[in-house]
Amino acid sequence: MNKINSFLEEKMLPVAGKLSANKFLIAIRDGITLAMPLIIVGSLFMVIASFPIPGWEDWLGKIGVSGYLWKGVDSSFGLIGLVASFGIAYSLTKQYGVDGVSSGIISLSTFITVTPFISSDAGAGMPTGYMAAKGLFVAIILGLVNGYVYQLFISKNIQIKLPDTVPSAVAKSFSAIIPGAVLITFWLFVFGILDSLNLPNIHDIAQVILGKPLGLVGSNVFGSIIIVALNSLFWFVGIHGGNVVNSVMQPIWIANLDANREAYQAGQTLPNIFTVAFMDNFVYIGGGGATIGLVLVLGYLARKKKTSQRTKVLAPITVVPGLFNINEPTMFGMPVVLNVMLLVPFVLAPIVNVVVAYLAMASGLVPLTRTIATWTMPPIISGFLTTGSFRGSALQIVLIILDILLYLPFFLALEKKFKEEETI
Repeated sequence: MNKINSFLEEKMLPVAGKLSANKFLIAIRDGITLAMPLIIVGSLFMVIASFPIPGWEDWLGKIGVSGYLWKGVDSSFGLIGLVASFGIAYSLTKQYGVDGVSSGIISLSTFITVTPFISSDAGAGMPTGYMAAKGLFVAIILGLVNGYVYQLFISKNIQIKLPDTVPSAVAKSFSAIIPGAVLITFWLFVFGILDSLNLPNIHDIAQVILGKPLGLVGSNVFGSIIIVALNSLFWFVGIHGGNVVNSVMQPIWIANLDANREAYQAGQTLPNIFTVAFMDNFVYIGGGGATIGLVLVLGYLARKKKTSQRTKVLAPITVVPGLFNINEPTMFGMPVVLNVMLLVPFVLAPIVNVVVAYLAMASGLVPLTRTIATWTMPPIISGFLTTGSFRGSALQIVLIILDILLYLPFFLALEKKFKEEETI
């Protein structure tokens, strides 16, 4: 155990620390997180519009409400790419100590600049698909490039400076003119070249360059097993695994969920099993490492008289947060971090969840996810909301039982150690 701990601390911890502190990964994570309220609000509209009661959707159509609900979905869920183009540049620039709002606004402008317009009798407009998850990959590229270049201009003092007596808001807007003009002109030049040569637009190019490789990893069962194993290993050395892994994979999972949403709206078969809702609500039940199994074992044993005092103290501060997928008290209170006795189930439980949930959905036993529930939504409820079926809730119950069985023997061994320490 000492050798394993030494290896993790000396080899993996420095790498994990550098990844978690990387400004570009943080910008992607925070920028996409900025759009999460829109995804959740859009999902609520979608749940209401498609509530699984026979005749419900037909009734909403007859009273004239259905179309407005779906417009609410498109007007929230359908803007995540546009919002991310602002949020990623904003986050990156702010990390360098430079005004992030101006950077985000310029990045938003360049996003619209590189997006092809559709002409009609009513005028020109931007396709809604590019504003949604389909535009996430361009949002990442533009957000990182624009944010970094913008802060370089300001840091190198390549800006219009006004006297100190000028109000701050006015001074900042003038400071953004030079970097803004350079960035918008550059991306307009890129768009012009692609358009004049009849080449694919930058959205399609980004989909191939970023979307295809990430999709190969994040949209199949074998890649997802690797991802959840890495998530657990990062957590095990004290690094928030979700912040590192999700920064890279979340665009794919969100895009997959959005594709499912569009397919459901069109009355087509849902195409993707692996979505952000699948990962949050069927894999990471209770948080990273699927620790709901651990806290339920802990809560059950804490009720017995002969249980260690440490388990009795830990139960109230871990079980309730764990039911809402908050597992930091468990990670650092028990602790799970650098606790080799819990490493095996901590890595294995989410992998088992991936495989079982995948087989259940691939076989048609459980519907695929089409909406998102807030990550703090307790299991069983979230299973119903994300799939629109009680079979989603039943699948979560099965997964929780499997997680309990995986954690039980390992925690019993840990409980024995707790008792030994208390008798010394």
